[in-house]
Amino acid sequence: MNRWIFFFIFILIAEIYTWQAVRTSFENKWVSRIYLLVSLLVIIFLVMSVLSFNQRAGLNHFSMFVISIFLLVYIPKILIAFFMIIEDVFRLFGGTFRFFDGSNSGDSFLPERRKFISNAALAIAAIPFASIIYGIWKGKYNYKVLKSTVYYDDLPDEFDGFKILQLSDIHFGSFDNHEKIKYGIDLINQQDYNMMVFTGDMVNSRADEADDWIDLFSTIRKPEFGKFAILGNHDYGDYLKWDSEEARLENQKGVREIFPKIGFDLLRNENRVIQKGNSKIRLIGVENWGKGGFQKYSDLKKASADVDQNEFKVLLTHDPSHWDLRVQDNPFHYQLTMSGHTHGSQFGIEIPGFKWSPIKYRYPHWAGLYENSNRYLYVNRGFGYLAFPGRVGIWPEITLIELKKKV
Repeated sequence: MNRWIFFFIFILIAEIYTWQAVRTSFENKWVSRIYLLVSLLVIIFLVMSVLSFNQRAGLNHFSMFVISIFLLVYIPKILIAFFMIIEDVFRLFGGTFRFFDGSNSGDSFLPERRKFISNAALAIAAIPFASIIYGIWKGKYNYKVLKSTVYYDDLPDEFDGFKILQLSDIHFGSFDNHEKIKYGIDLINQQDYNMMVFTGDMVNSRADEADDWIDLFSTIRKPEFGKFAILGNHDYGDYLKWDSEEARLENQKGVREIFPKIGFDLLRNENRVIQKGNSKIRLIGVENWGKGGFQKYSDLKKASADVDQNEFKVLLTHDPSHWDLRVQDNPFHYQLTMSGHTHGSQFGIEIPGFKWSPIKYRYPHWAGLYENSNRYLYVNRGFGYLAFPGRVGIWPEITLIELKKKV
């Protein structure tokens, strides 16, 4: 309850300061009145949408539209409020100084707002506004093939140059454009890879989300050494309110049945031998494990039961917090771990030499390649999207990892 009170106070502050910026920038009273009317209609729409949210339906296209409206409206307003609050700090100092030196001469304690500051705040707020529109319109389909090479002393010789293509976080229930998704599938099939892995979250919650997409995704080329997958936190349907436990379990079964339909061998706390000539590596796939309130279905010991400690191991685990807390220092020595889950928050900045997203404050390893004592983690940014139907700065990813023998 306290979090909701804080949230509404936060929104109220953003509204008040944005209205002040509009009123200061535009002298015409009708502009301010139209702004207030539009803001009131948006608030009514958002409140009614939240109150009518159906927990049995979960995240669908309408609920994601509501989220996009909220972000489109309030991220710019929060930015405007930030600049206006800074101005108020200076106004407060100025008013205090004038009060004590006697120079206010009966004027208002606070100096008037400067039109330049309000104009600047509105102009700067237009940047995230335009970015969010782009992210919804094109950003979520701006597929990128990201390539990494990892080097090992203990990689079997015959696996030198072995390429693994990784997908993660497809989220069928979010898709809305068959042609654009097909472009992503075609891009996958153009890559040169020996094995393919999928690291969880095939759906948002429901198995029937895949019905319109199975035929398209079954066209993904099966490489020589196969296609393998694990489950993510959304694949269990635990975020919906089901009519019965039987319905929940039936949905879980339906989600698991999606994988063979599109050519994936689903690993549930188990492993597979990947044989190449006279050499082999182990592919280990565990069920979801996440820190905090996320489900902990993983059984790493069971998945590795018949694996020799000296074998080269590739571990698939959906949530990178599993690597943080259970894998990276595990004496069994998992050489390469591949995860997803974070989506890179679908919002951030990635330029050469600099990478930032708000998700980094929850997940220290949130996108790309990480290393600890020659144990590597790769976190895929996700092929699809969830909640916010777009991507800004953190683009949908197809990963290609090459294993190389150190010389």
